[in-house]
Amino acid sequence: MLQVHSPKSMPGGLAAAFEHAQQAGEPVFVPANLYADDRGWSLMNQMQGVMSPEGQINYSVMYPNVIKAWHRHRLQTDFWICLQGHLKVGMHRESDGKTWLAVIGEKRPGVMVIPPPLWHGAATVGSESAGLLYYVTHAYNPQVPDEDRRAYDSIAGFPWGIRHG
Repeated sequence: MLQVHSPKSMPGGLAAAFEHAQQAGEPVFVPANLYADDRGWSLMNQMQGVMSPEGQINYSVMYPNVIKAWHRHRLQTDFWICLQGHLKVGMHRESDGKTWLAVIGEKRPGVMVIPPPLWHGAATVGSESAGLLYYVTHAYNPQVPDEDRRAYDSIAGFPWGIRHG
């Protein structure tokens, strides 16, 4: 049976979490500070200390009941923030079979740092679309994509569905 772990949570600086993720070869979750007043709320400075000229910022919407998995990169690190709805994020290290799962989103804001070469993907949680803002350390090159793909069910036992208990 597949053993699934929660990613390490590292409050504080994203740069330190990025360094840890790269050195340990594992995902890290950095909780966000929410700034709220009578005008609304903000998540600020989320990518401070990790952005470089080679990277790019993207926004993706996933519809309900969608699973986008699995893929990995040889070079780029992903920094994921789910701004709308919630995502179940799966991450898997092929070298030793270690697997992680985290639910991120509106009720659990923060940045999920996913270093290479972890397999990773996401599924929407609930009946609403999920909006993912993400920064990647290397811009997408359609001629030479830094990406390998495999089927969402190719990691036996990963719980993409609802888990009770």
